[in-house]
Amino acid sequence: MKLKVGDKVPKFKMYGTDRQPFTNETIKGKKTLLLFIPAAFTSTCTREFCTVRDDISRYNNLSVDVIGISVDSVYSLAKYKEEQQLNFTLASDFNKEVTEAFGISYEMSYGMKGAARRSAFIVDEHGIIQYAEVVEKSGELPDFNAIHAVLEKMDAVKN
Repeated sequence: MKLKVGDKVPKFKMYGTDRQPFTNETIKGKKTLLLFIPAAFTSTCTREFCTVRDDISRYNNLSVDVIGISVDSVYSLAKYKEEQQLNFTLASDFNKEVTEAFGISYEMSYGMKGAARRSAFIVDEHGIIQYAEVVEKSGELPDFNAIHAVLEKMDAVKN
């Protein structure tokens, strides 16, 4: 079952490229944008993450932590982060548990099972999902205009 706006973020645990644990408890008390991609080093995923990288000041100004998530290993993600000069956290869902918990797992080409469908979730300080988008066509990006609008609205309510 795909998560939707108003749902509580499920319990999860992954590891970041710094090899430190990253959990639902880690994001408590913060606004967080979780961006799931099918696989690092692919063209659309790179375009998505580089779009965020180039616009990171917008997220920083809104006090939003951005977390990029894929089922790649922490080692692959560390190399990807370095090569693309990504300036936000990347986390590995290598065991595919988080992808399953969010209801966004699917089978990629060549029979590879358990990749994350390209998705964006905004989680508020209380662990409640305020935005949920699951992109149906793998070549398309999340609606960053809609994401920014929700984040700006959340910031306006807070201030």
